[in-house]
Amino acid sequence: MRHLHSLDSLSLSRSWLTIGNFDGVHRGHQHLIHRLVEGAHREDALAVVLTFHPHPDVVLRGISSPYALSTPDERAALLGALGVDIVITYPFTPALAAQPGESFLARLKHHLGFTRLWVGYDFAMGRQRDTDIHRLHDLQTRYTFQLEVQRAIAFEGQVISSTWTRSLLAEGNVRRARRALGRPYTLRGAVVPGDARGRTIGVPTANVQPPPEKVIPARGVYACRVLVDGIPFRAATNIGVRPTFDGASLQQTVETHLLDFQGNLYGQEIEVQFLERLRGEKRFASVHHLVEQIRQDLTLVREVVPL
Repeated sequence: MRHLHSLDSLSLSRSWLTIGNFDGVHRGHQHLIHRLVEGAHREDALAVVLTFHPHPDVVLRGISSPYALSTPDERAALLGALGVDIVITYPFTPALAAQPGESFLARLKHHLGFTRLWVGYDFAMGRQRDTDIHRLHDLQTRYTFQLEVQRAIAFEGQVISSTWTRSLLAEGNVRRARRALGRPYTLRGAVVPGDARGRTIGVPTANVQPPPEKVIPARGVYACRVLVDGIPFRAATNIGVRPTFDGASLQQTVETHLLDFQGNLYGQEIEVQFLERLRGEKRFASVHHLVEQIRQDLTLVREVVPL
């Protein structure tokens, strides 16, 4: 899989293309990508995905809080694992947003030579979303491509979308988010020095620094699987402000305690996979009561996290 950030080096003669944000590459996205890849490869064409960074919502709505379910590299890796040949993470700017959709479509046709275009059921692009599915139908003959529209994919009566997945994570419902994504929601980041308070109570934690743009699940304690150099460990992960220690501190942290792990993680990048939410964040009357609750949390982690 090639991951590019520009069209300039491409001059393809035959490809199947899809355009979209594909944030998180959830099960609805996966259904479309499977069909794209299968059809393209059956006809000896390249399967190409064009996506954007930053997320258009961030640019158009001025969102400053963490919004992404996947970084560009994570998204490209997920798409590559599904068989995509080329992923283009195109820079989304106000200038691009102001461009008519047909102008961008013509540029894509010139560089990618696509003969089939796959889009989601709610697709639109260009200035004021001027190029929607109805317009794309009208443009098929002019630009010599066939349009395919992916229907909505539902789970338990809910249409799967990146927006819905973000809302699940905001509630701490990582179990349902896992079903929407088809895999656990993941935070990857370097382990950075903390205040070592966990070590003083016999529960050392790794302070994980995830990418600043990624959505953080709701505050609370989670049963997780953590990968260290590809090796899985059960873990209890706390997201919050540590109210028992820090009172009214506003600095949120992601701290994870790995069961049965011996070693130094400082400076290493680890992967935290969120499987279940055990409880919300709570301020305990004493450190003793906190330690008792942590012991119960760790027992639950052993029960619910497979390796």
